[in-house]
Amino acid sequence: MLLLAVLPATLAMMGAIGVLMRQYLDGMTDLVRANAQAVGLQLATAAQAPLAQTDRRALLRLAHSGISQPHVQQVQVWSDDGEILANAETQDRVRGEGLRVVVPVPAADARPLAGQVMVEMGLDAVASARRTVWLNVLLALGASLLGVILAAGWAARRISAPIRRLARAVDRLGAGEEAHVQIEGAAEVRRLQHGFNATAHALAEGRRLLQSRIETATAELARKNAQLEVASQAKTRLLAAASHDLRQPLHALTLFADGLANGETDAGKLQRIAHIRECVESLDRLFLELLNLSQLDAGVLQPQWADFPLDSVFDEISRNFRPVAEQQELRLVVRKTELWVRCDQVMLTRVLSNLVSNSLRHTVHGGVLVAARRRGRGVRVEVWDTGIGIAPEHQPRVFEEFYQVDPQQSRGTRGMGLGLATVQRLARLLNTRAELHSVPGQGTRVRMLVRAAHPPAQAGARPVRGPARPPPLALAPPVGDVRLDGLRILVIDDEAGILEGLQVALGASGATVLAAQCRDEALALADAWAAPPDVVVSDLLLRAGDNGLAVLAALRQHPRGIGAGTACLLVTGETQPERLREVAAAGVAVLYKPVSPRLLRQAIQAQVAARSGQPAREA
Repeated sequence: MLLLAVLPATLAMMGAIGVLMRQYLDGMTDLVRANAQAVGLQLATAAQAPLAQTDRRALLRLAHSGISQPHVQQVQVWSDDGEILANAETQDRVRGEGLRVVVPVPAADARPLAGQVMVEMGLDAVASARRTVWLNVLLALGASLLGVILAAGWAARRISAPIRRLARAVDRLGAGEEAHVQIEGAAEVRRLQHGFNATAHALAEGRRLLQSRIETATAELARKNAQLEVASQAKTRLLAAASHDLRQPLHALTLFADGLANGETDAGKLQRIAHIRECVESLDRLFLELLNLSQLDAGVLQPQWADFPLDSVFDEISRNFRPVAEQQELRLVVRKTELWVRCDQVMLTRVLSNLVSNSLRHTVHGGVLVAARRRGRGVRVEVWDTGIGIAPEHQPRVFEEFYQVDPQQSRGTRGMGLGLATVQRLARLLNTRAELHSVPGQGTRVRMLVRAAHPPAQAGARPVRGPARPPPLALAPPVGDVRLDGLRILVIDDEAGILEGLQVALGASGATVLAAQCRDEALALADAWAAPPDVVVSDLLLRAGDNGLAVLAALRQHPRGIGAGTACLLVTGETQPERLREVAAAGVAVLYKPVSPRLLRQAIQAQVAARSGQPAREA
């Protein structure tokens, strides 16, 4: 603002002073010239007679009288032919710049001119006037500049400084701080300051209101999250308790059904026993879905990354589900592939098994296709079916727990709506997601993208495996029954019915069975036996808060208890996440109730074979 105020005023003043000074100096010069002209006319008149007589002395006296005039520096008298007849110039003062004027002298005879008189006037007056003018100009300019500077400073204090303070307040307001400016300065600035303070106050009130609402919403969200967490834990505990309490009698029913079938020859009774087994298997599938969900909630399942050929998973899918598809008069097409993937083979197999099982359940005509193709750095695995399809309004929810579109339209046994929920959770563990596209009446496609891997360069090289997986949480269904002749087995369960069923089922296969319902009974048997048993089969949850893992630890510490050569196996109906993590950390093989006697016998033989280094035998 100072420059804007001073610069135009200075330029305008300099221009005006320059014009006025030039006019004044030009007037002074004209005045000197007129004075010289007057002196020259006087001398020319007086020199007319001496020039006619060529009287040099008279002309010299005339010249000397001329230089006595003010400001005259030199006087010369010239003849008509230009000869200098008389010359007089100042000697007692410094001679400066001069202005010469030549005046003709008229002749008395017939000649045009008698001569000329030259008068040189000094310009010291003009120079003095110029100096005086410049001094006055500088004084006036300095006074003007001083006035302008003072005015600019006043304007800066009244306008610029409040605006700068207002700008800093705006910066603080933009940074989220409270800001307020003092009312000062010119009227326009004061109005602006009033407006800013009102706006800042409104913004502060709005910020406080918004902060209060955010805090309220955050507290409400935290409260709802806590309620959801409590509800989720209650659901998990309910599922675990219901699963455990129902698995116990179901497991006993499985054992007794197997005992009824041993030695039975009546066709009608065998058919009824077969119906009982079908009902037990149906219930077992429902419990297995709950168990899978509990395992995922517990975080027991963690991916074990490995490079393997995708065709090995496809072959297993084909072997497991082709008989089911043929029984339903459907086609199951599993396309061969040479692609390799980096994934968890067990989890990927479970995902595809759930998808194929779900497709077969909801397909009436046509079939199911399982295929894979390369997509950039990944491999897209797809499961297609020609089933009933899913309406668009149901598609976003089919991966939710316990959600079923229309259970009446499915064929075969009904599920609980957990299969696709398990698929999506397993997919997230594998760093991918299942994508669904379905058209009602035409079919459904589910696909997921997994990371591609390069096959080994060497011929016959084995896949690169990840870290060793802990003992499986469930064993595959056996393909044949086994005998346990000569094995001494200790079974521990707090349910008398289950304990009796285990004695019947295992004793019928040739094993010697010792039974205990609690830790004290198991330790009492250890005090009396001649040699430790070959296998210990224990329930996880026992009476008075005891558990099978603690009983196994007590038997290992007993002087005559079990040692490294004794195989251990847990059989439990527990699905609580904490218990599942405890079992996984213990490193003990586990079966989940209900367990068929044939599966139990095969698991026992597999554990004994693993301890002795011998392959398991089938009957």
